[in-house]
Amino acid sequence: MNSLEKRKAQTGWRAVVFWLKQRFYRLDQPLFWTAMGIFFISVLAVYSAAHDDPDRFVGHMRNLFLALALMLVLAQIPAMQFQKAAVPLYSLGLLLLLAVEFFGETAKGATRWLDIGITRIQPSELMKIAMPLMLASLIHQREGLRGWRDWVVPVLLLLVPVILIIKQPDLGTAILVFASGIFVLYLSGIPWRLVLLVLGTLFVGVVLLVSFGDAACGPGIDWPGLREYQRQRVCTLLDPMRDPLGKGFHILQSVIAVGSGGIFGKGWLQGTQTQLEFIPERATDFVFAGYAEEFGFIGSAILLALFLGLVLRGLWISLGAPTLFGRLLSAALALIIFTYAFVNLGMVTGILPVVGIPLPFISYGGTAMVTLGVGMGLLFSVARDRSRVTQGFTLHP
Repeated sequence: MNSLEKRKAQTGWRAVVFWLKQRFYRLDQPLFWTAMGIFFISVLAVYSAAHDDPDRFVGHMRNLFLALALMLVLAQIPAMQFQKAAVPLYSLGLLLLLAVEFFGETAKGATRWLDIGITRIQPSELMKIAMPLMLASLIHQREGLRGWRDWVVPVLLLLVPVILIIKQPDLGTAILVFASGIFVLYLSGIPWRLVLLVLGTLFVGVVLLVSFGDAACGPGIDWPGLREYQRQRVCTLLDPMRDPLGKGFHILQSVIAVGSGGIFGKGWLQGTQTQLEFIPERATDFVFAGYAEEFGFIGSAILLALFLGLVLRGLWISLGAPTLFGRLLSAALALIIFTYAFVNLGMVTGILPVVGIPLPFISYGGTAMVTLGVGMGLLFSVARDRSRVTQGFTLHP
């Protein structure tokens, strides 16, 4: 290679590096580095829980890199472009849920998967992104929700897929899909009287459940709208010692692991509950129990601070988003991550029933990781638009 060719090659590489640097620095830096902190903890936690299964750890690293790639690619696309995909994506998700109802595959008593030839997919996961996209797009087009007639279509769009997911049954995913939609509706201006009515009803229900739990959990008692295993999960939450070696085993071992970590933890790879496999699903739903045992209160507080920072940064981005669509979407995505974390941590520490919701970016699992990566990419996209508006650029739908 002569000197002219070397200069051209250097110029080409420098141009690529310069282009990549530009794209990187356009990312919301606090959001990016907070996510990287969570990713780093994820590697530590899953390696500790699954180092005796190299394939699982390698799979987790692959899922993390895929989520990161999706996040970075989607961050480069203007948020308003995603509004065009809202109707097709929601329609596809709804059709796939209906297909699961008639042609889905059943495993472990649940019909949640659809065989498309080359692989099996779980269409309910698509709705975690499609739902907030669809509702935010609809409300943006209508310039808000004013009269009660404006609420009919959004509520129906929310309830139909949630009911289909509950029928599979998949209560954990149904909760997340419902939450993703209800956040958008709440931010659109749900009357406070309705919010207080719902919260009051939930409070009364919890009080009645605690007061009459023993009678309600007796043999032969059916709870309307819930399957027997779902009733048992709530009853186990009220009294794990009811069946300590059976249905209460998950919660009891998880709480023991979290509590035994103390202030500073037992050290990485030194957790007895984790390494001796007392914690069921130690790399997936209960990964936080092993992490808390090995890194203690300090490590747990750092992880909680990172999640809190991620959620608050997402809400800060939504406050300055240049469009109603961007504000609703980014706030809903931030609150979805909060819901993921809150429900999982509540489940692991014994204050909520076990519903099978993973800890965001920490738990092993491909589908949830991809969904979260897409959600973070959309959040970065709104942040990008926000930054461009503050710099004087004009956005085009």
